[in-house]
Amino acid sequence: MDSDEISKWVDQMEKESREIKQEALKMVWYMRGGLSYEAALNLSSDERTSISKIIADNLETTKKSGLPFF
Repeated sequence: MDSDEISKWVDQMEKESREIKQEALKMVWYMRGGLSYEAALNLSSDERTSISKIIADNLETTKKSGLPFF
């Protein structure tokens, strides 16, 4: 790899790292202490995807039912 390719690769890894951290923080917030930030960071990609889907489904159900979410 030349220096430009390495720079692009590093930039991509930093972007992915920020996205994982943001997703983990979002899960922690929605789970209200049911999942620690450290535990969220240790989840696999599949586990994070599954939890995010469950959160989205629950938000949609809450909107449809009119029940308070927060």
